Amino acid sequence: MKTNDYVRYLTVEWLNYMDQPKNIRKEQKKSHKGTREPLLSHWFGVIPISIGMLFKRN
Repeated sequence: MKTNDYVRYLTVEWLNYMDQPKNIRKEQKKSHKGTREPLLSHWFGVIPISIGMLFKRN
């Protein structure tokens, strides 16, 4: 993808986002936040979960 195509794509996506009413944008943010995985597992994978399970077991 050339730089001009990428800039055009970003511009179109931004304009689509800005054309939506503000309350719809807020609802989309809330629904997106609810579907995200926890921060520790997102950044570090399975390691924090396994360490937590190890300490909870003892």
